[in-house]
Amino acid sequence: MEKVPSTHRFQVAKVEFATEINDEEDNSDANYVLPNGSTEPGNGTVDSVDVNSSELSNDTYGQNHNSYTAYGTQSKTFGRNTVEVLPHLDHYRNLLSATSPLKARPTLAELHEEKDEMDRQKQREPLLADAEAPPESPKIPEAAVKFGWIKGVLIRCLLNIWGVMLFRRMAWVTGQAGIGLATLIVLLSTAVTVITALSMSAIGTNGTVRGGGAYYMISRSLGPEYGGSIGVIFSIANAVAVAMYVVGFAETVRDLLRDHGAIMVDEQNDIRIIGCITVTVLLVIAIIGLEWETRAQLVLLAVLLIAIANFVVGTFIPPSERKLARGFVGYRGDVFVSNMKPDFRDGQGFFSVLSIFFPAATGILAGANISGDLKHPQKDIPKGTLLAIACTSFSYLFIIWLLGATSLRESTGSLVTVASLGGLDVLNNTVENSTLLTTTTLPTVVLSNTFENVGNCSLAKNGVCRFGLLHDYQIMEVISGFGPLITAGIFSATLSSALASLVSAPKVFQAVCKDKLFPRVTFFAKGYGPSENPRRAYVLAYIIGVGFILIGDLNSIAPIISNFFLMSYMLVNYACFDNSLAKSPGWRPSFKFYNMWLSLVGALLCITVMFIINWWTALITFAIAAVIFLFIRYRKPDVNWGSSTQAHVYRSALLSTLKLAHLEDHIKNFRPQVLVLTGFPCNRPELVYFVNSLTKKISLMICGHIIEGADSETLRQYRRYQKGYVTRWLNKRKIKAFYSVTTATNYRQGARGLMQTAGIGKLKPNILMMGFKSTWITDEPTNMDTYLSVIHDAFDCDYGVGILRTPERLFSEDPDMQPEDLNIHEEDEKNYDGHVHTADAMGDEVTPALTPMRRQSTPEVEPQDIELQTIENVNHLFERSLSKVENSLIFNKKQKGTIDVWWLFDDGGLTLLVPYILQTQSLWKNCGLRVFTAGTKRGELGREQKQMAQLLSKFRIECQDMTIITDVGKLPQEKTKQEFNELMKGMILDEDNGETPEEFPWKTSEDQMLLLKEKTNRMIRLRELLQEHSKDASLIVMTLPVPRKGTCPSSLYMAWLETLTRGMPPVLLLRGNQQSVLTFYS
Repeated sequence: MEKVPSTHRFQVAKVEFATEINDEEDNSDANYVLPNGSTEPGNGTVDSVDVNSSELSNDTYGQNHNSYTAYGTQSKTFGRNTVEVLPHLDHYRNLLSATSPLKARPTLAELHEEKDEMDRQKQREPLLADAEAPPESPKIPEAAVKFGWIKGVLIRCLLNIWGVMLFRRMAWVTGQAGIGLATLIVLLSTAVTVITALSMSAIGTNGTVRGGGAYYMISRSLGPEYGGSIGVIFSIANAVAVAMYVVGFAETVRDLLRDHGAIMVDEQNDIRIIGCITVTVLLVIAIIGLEWETRAQLVLLAVLLIAIANFVVGTFIPPSERKLARGFVGYRGDVFVSNMKPDFRDGQGFFSVLSIFFPAATGILAGANISGDLKHPQKDIPKGTLLAIACTSFSYLFIIWLLGATSLRESTGSLVTVASLGGLDVLNNTVENSTLLTTTTLPTVVLSNTFENVGNCSLAKNGVCRFGLLHDYQIMEVISGFGPLITAGIFSATLSSALASLVSAPKVFQAVCKDKLFPRVTFFAKGYGPSENPRRAYVLAYIIGVGFILIGDLNSIAPIISNFFLMSYMLVNYACFDNSLAKSPGWRPSFKFYNMWLSLVGALLCITVMFIINWWTALITFAIAAVIFLFIRYRKPDVNWGSSTQAHVYRSALLSTLKLAHLEDHIKNFRPQVLVLTGFPCNRPELVYFVNSLTKKISLMICGHIIEGADSETLRQYRRYQKGYVTRWLNKRKIKAFYSVTTATNYRQGARGLMQTAGIGKLKPNILMMGFKSTWITDEPTNMDTYLSVIHDAFDCDYGVGILRTPERLFSEDPDMQPEDLNIHEEDEKNYDGHVHTADAMGDEVTPALTPMRRQSTPEVEPQDIELQTIENVNHLFERSLSKVENSLIFNKKQKGTIDVWWLFDDGGLTLLVPYILQTQSLWKNCGLRVFTAGTKRGELGREQKQMAQLLSKFRIECQDMTIITDVGKLPQEKTKQEFNELMKGMILDEDNGETPEEFPWKTSEDQMLLLKEKTNRMIRLRELLQEHSKDASLIVMTLPVPRKGTCPSSLYMAWLETLTRGMPPVLLLRGNQQSVLTFYS
């Protein structure tokens, strides 16, 4: 292929391709030209496209090319019928941000599944919900005005940087700091802005930049917390900057009025009056539209450049007596040397002068702030901003050196009349135009306005100089070739900067409001016209500006916004550093002239300058940012921008997990890490809440979900369940858990797979938690057998096992939420707690909102053909319906009473550790522990109590009561035995009628009943003791009996569990893996 030159970072070869053939045309006759130059049968012509052009045609493949959509027909890629499509920009756009129909690449399922199945899917699953689907014939909106890098960035930054400080404070900065330190102040400010501009360029070229400027870049880089903080602060800073520039303009007008004796009220109030009138006029210009504002900026820039040139020319004109009296002496080496050193006055110092000058360098984000109105923000922002910094920094240094070489620090300001015969006593009179003021007592002489005299403040009125670099804010006008042009330049600099800030503040705040990070601010997000002009936000910025204009003092306003801008620059630099440090594959800026460590230095430099300028203002700025940061973090806005914070969380979690994997286990660090078989978690919220109260903030919880069925069906369900709905459901309820879904041909295989593969490294479960199978009597006997097999598998995998039973069945579903509400068929009632059976006769897909089983109290509903809804609508229905269920739950509320621990056998201490951990959690902290344990002999009760008390003391576990049960081995009552025998009806193997263990493996033979008679009696007796001692407990934690393989059938084991838990308070049957989890060694 032929190479074409490109200035872009991607050097892409020139691409040649053939245009698409119209569907109506026959493609069997003509030759179709492929990208490699070969031909295929088809009809098409070859076009050449420069891929570096940012203005791509609406259809890269050809005018009539139809890429794949869920509604359309197959496309013709390479002249062939196929659902495959070529790469296209639309495929990578945000679907919900589209204002017109977009091209879409086919999904993996659409390429991989059988065609008949996908045709059925396309008929019932639209690409977008009806509310989100684009109109069939969208109206073409009026095109918004877009600016290039010169008008949009360079000119705007130049005018914003060349603000009020250029003509009103540069002489003062030079007089206070001297040429040397003034140069250092400019270079230090330039260093901050250049580093920030480099960081901003890197961030701005790492993807499409939309409206919002610095806020958009920071929020998408560091997350909504940082972005929201800086968005508010930066908006306020720009609004306050409006006041600063307008006050500078008002000072100039006030001086003109004073010179002509036309003061309206007094000097201070005149500034306020003029400032309020000026900012009102600027508001009207801004509201009219950005295009008119840009035209005004061009005129103002021309005036400003003429004024600067006028000043430079004036320095070469020999000074007149009037100019000499005001301190301008022309180029003199001795003046240059004298002005090189600092001469701080009135309590000023290097950093206070820096604080007043620094706002003159803060206009670098003026172009970025209207990023949404730029043609190519990724290219325009770096180019225009860096060039503007170079031009303005050079001009500042040039003006400082010119002022220092041509002007005195202090000047008398007029011709002076002096008495000569009395030792040249100074008269407190000034002479205008060499007029002699005579006295009746002393002979007099007139001193001419020479260089030596104008610099001698003892000759000034009252011995105080009122002119020169230190005192005369209008000295640049004096030096210039034509003074009114400097006044026009001041007007231009102040008004242009004020106008730019008045546009920037609302634009940034509008972007913040559109992201809905704060409540009740969407009112200011509304835009008007094709450019989305934020008129409401303009009014808000106007009100803030007027408030600060009423201060009326330029030197008081400047330090306030210095720290606000420095905070913005600090976060821009930190965002670049943080993105680079995170090493996310998504960090690929096309701007390469940046360095992560230089960005870090820039961020630290900004912080240092903030505190040096004014430490208490810096603290206030950080406090405001911290309050906003914490508010947004607490509010948790539903946004996901792929920030570097997320990349850091992943990276730190990965490194910590790898580090943890190399550490040896220790008993003291044991934590109960629970794999809980919840199925779809919202179907068993009681089980989820209980385990969460055990593991919250201290250990691992994984909600296991087993989808049972044929591979082709279950894999599709697996993809749907992985969409993230469950994670959002858990997060909304502040449940700290992971969700793991797996597919299997049967429940046991799925549970075994989860136990073997769930977790990573040392973050793997060590306890399997299940809900009690309350339907074991009426359910399919094979399911009961499978349930016991899972317990066997858990012990084989070295897991502890917990079984939770509550008075109500663990499965929960609102009766009002019928299957047709969710457009999903009803599941088989025979499915047991802990898994979801998804394969049924209908063969339809099940969405993540599926409630796989229904309580027996729920009336049967006939399946209906209902149109499928979107995931979001299903989620909304689910949230609304589950709220009623959750109000009736037990374990999501604070508990009172006691936790009764029946530690019957030593399992390593897990039966004792789990209730202790529960007691430390907020929901259970009001419950006391009562420990019950079995005794051996009645006569040794005191010794056994002492031993148990000593053991609990060594474990440092406090209990409010401890009881030794000595009659556990006592035979149970006949009534309780009879209840047990009722449970076993139909569960005894009838060998007389030919039943065999192979045919009915779940049934219990007479031999097994006889073999396990003693253990059965113990279970029955334990029920009697539970009813006697723990009937009113909030929770019972009891040692789970271990079923021996090949000896205890599933029916007998389930009868044991039923006997222990039926009609009791919530019961947790728990058994460790016989390894110690408690130790009394330090």
